[in-house]
Amino acid sequence: MDSYPVSFSVDYPDRDLDRVTSFFRILMVIPIAIVVALLTDAAGVLAGVLFIPPLLMILFRGKYPRWWFDWNLNVLRFANRVSVYVLLMDDRYPSTDEEQAVDLRLPYPDVEADLHRGLPLVKWLLALPHYVLLAFLWIGALVVAVIAWFAILFTGRYPRSLFDYVEGVLRWHNRVVGYAFALVTDRYPPFRLSA
Repeated sequence: MDSYPVSFSVDYPDRDLDRVTSFFRILMVIPIAIVVALLTDAAGVLAGVLFIPPLLMILFRGKYPRWWFDWNLNVLRFANRVSVYVLLMDDRYPSTDEEQAVDLRLPYPDVEADLHRGLPLVKWLLALPHYVLLAFLWIGALVVAVIAWFAILFTGRYPRSLFDYVEGVLRWHNRVVGYAFALVTDRYPPFRLSA
C-alpha cells in the first residue's frame, strides 16, 4: 500500500491516564479551545487564514511561501493536539509549541512540480465524498470518546481498539485537510482509517 504524503499519528498512552482531569476534560479544554478558535477564525480550516491566501498565491503567483506553509502546519498541529486532548487520547494539557504525543507531517510542495495551479479552486468540492463519510466517522468518534471516558474513569486506560479508531478518524480528517484546504498535495486522499 502506497503511503499518502500527509501522515498523522498519536502515541498510545501505555500508562494509567489521569482520571480527575479526564472527568473534567470538557471544562479544562475551554481556555485552549478559545485560542484554537481564534487562530482558525472559529470556522476551522475553511477560514481565510489557512485556506484563501495560499490558494490565491498558488493560483496567481505559482508559489507557496515557506513561512505561510510553516504557519499553517503549526496551527494544524496545535489544533490536533487540542483535538487529541478533547478526545481523551492524551491527558497532558495541549502545548502551544511542543509536539507532545501528536505527529502531523505535511510535505512542503514545489508548486511548479507538485501542484496544478487551478486545482485549488475545486479541491474543496472534489473532497465532498470525504466530508459525508467523515461526518459519520466523527459521530462514531464522539460515541467512542464517551465510551473511552467511562473506561478511563473505571480502569485508567483508553482501550487500544477505541484509540486506534479515533486516531484513524483524525488521520483521515488530516489527509482531507492537507488535500483540500492546506493545499499541500494534489493526490486525492484515500478512503481508509489506516496509515
